[in-house]
Amino acid sequence: MQLAANVTFGDDWQWHAIDWKPVYRIVKNLRQRIFRASKENDLKKVRSLQRLMLRCQANVRESVRRVTQVNQGKSTPGIDEVVVTTPEERVELCRKLSQLELHKVHPVRRVYIPKRKGKRPLGIPTIEDRCVQTMVKNALEPFWEARFEGVSYGFRPGRGCHDAIEKIFRLARPNTTRPWVLDADIEGAFNNIGHGALQKAIGNFPARELIKQWLKAGYVENEILHPTDAGVPQGGTVSPLLLNVALHGMEQALGSYYTPQGALRGNAALVRYADDLAVFCPTQEEATKAKALLDEWLGARGLRLSLEKTHIRHLTEGFNFLGFNIRHYLTPNSSRSGYKLLIKPSQEAVQQLRRKLKGTWRKRVGSPTVALINEMNPIIRGWSNYFRIGVAKETFAKLDSFMYQRAERYMKRRHPMKSGWWRTEKYRGRTVGHRDRWVFVDKECHATLRKFAWTPIIRHRLVPKNYSPDDPTLHDYWRQRRAKTAALEYRYRQLFQRQKGMCPVCHQHLENGEETHIHHVVPKKDGGTDDLVNLRLVHLNCHRQIHSHSPPREVRRLLEPSTG
Repeated sequence: MQLAANVTFGDDWQWHAIDWKPVYRIVKNLRQRIFRASKENDLKKVRSLQRLMLRCQANVRESVRRVTQVNQGKSTPGIDEVVVTTPEERVELCRKLSQLELHKVHPVRRVYIPKRKGKRPLGIPTIEDRCVQTMVKNALEPFWEARFEGVSYGFRPGRGCHDAIEKIFRLARPNTTRPWVLDADIEGAFNNIGHGALQKAIGNFPARELIKQWLKAGYVENEILHPTDAGVPQGGTVSPLLLNVALHGMEQALGSYYTPQGALRGNAALVRYADDLAVFCPTQEEATKAKALLDEWLGARGLRLSLEKTHIRHLTEGFNFLGFNIRHYLTPNSSRSGYKLLIKPSQEAVQQLRRKLKGTWRKRVGSPTVALINEMNPIIRGWSNYFRIGVAKETFAKLDSFMYQRAERYMKRRHPMKSGWWRTEKYRGRTVGHRDRWVFVDKECHATLRKFAWTPIIRHRLVPKNYSPDDPTLHDYWRQRRAKTAALEYRYRQLFQRQKGMCPVCHQHLENGEETHIHHVVPKKDGGTDDLVNLRLVHLNCHRQIHSHSPPREVRRLLEPSTG
């Protein structure tokens, strides 16, 4: 089904019959055109393209798919208690959103999630509002991606925590001229952003009235409507972008600038991930001055630094950032500067993981061993993949020792009358690719508990300062950057490499946040095998489309058996 940007919906189209390749291509093309016009500072063209994006039916469909099928909160309703789960409901939602000018904003539903100290308030918009916010985000984000500071890494496409840590690694080298660090956190950033300053920054964006309505919509708690005079609802899809817009310009406020060759000049060097930031300064006095400048700059936006979480420290003392500990260690005999920079998992992060693993061991004592392993492995894989970019080998070894001890206690508690030799024979074994014979396994179900040390330490490549996925000239760079397969299992890795990291149905990258499945081109019930030539790695929702009653012809053609 080919789509034009301004095509209207018919009366007989079906959700599973959508060909997602042109849908994503149209949205991507419009985002790139907005980015390019913003780079050229052609605001008239930017606004024209943004209006086109807001009317674009491909944008409607892509937003509905993302909110109702991809995002983790797809089953979480707003105040209307409505969730969209069926193809027919998604079609009806698309028709409703095609008349964007008739959309009415609803208040958000207030919920609380636990945090280390106290609870964090979230505002959950309705599914319909989330879809509209995603549409607005596609129109607003590429404009700002062309203007955002290169040291901002939070909630931006193509960037993440690892980029922020790698940037700190480059700034905090042992021979650095900025050894003093202002480690700061903005207090209640989402809840306290000033609406006036934010609307001024957004300017004459075509959907500015919708954004204003979201800011003023209020929240419902215990069936009581509360007004909102400040802040953005932490739970909306557009809220992280609005936070970045509000905090844009922080680097300039600190007096930092770049030469035409890209060299940083000024006393302060900033690294920011959303509302967490670190400012590197040459002296303690300069760090104190930077704190005063930020207090004044944030005050104009209704924000302030947290007194409890803001500190000025020397790198020899170390500081924590995004779960890592960054510190200079004294090494007079092995380095020219007399110090060595080590970035390790912080003690708080390790202790939090230990508590979580310990609770899982206890909770699963009466469950089948395979259930314990299936719950543990994603925790171990996710934590080790996050911290693999730092100096984590020793930490991984200690955690494996901790897991060995917990496994021994688990075995004794399940079989108190059996001998140690019997328990070892039942629960210990080897696994393919590792010589260790003390791996915790479920031999009946062929399940293996991962070890932290199996995750290799790999340095992260820092994304260049002004690179964005919306830049059409950097297509090859982002395709190569996304081709990282080390975190995938062996069979997944082979399929990933054969398909060059792309889903054959929607032609989007396999690691775009969606769940992935293995599809058998010739079903097993028809004699299909598990050979690689008969397998395709596809997104979950694309897999559902393949097995629907009316998949597009293009989808059927792409998944025909091949001999390659």
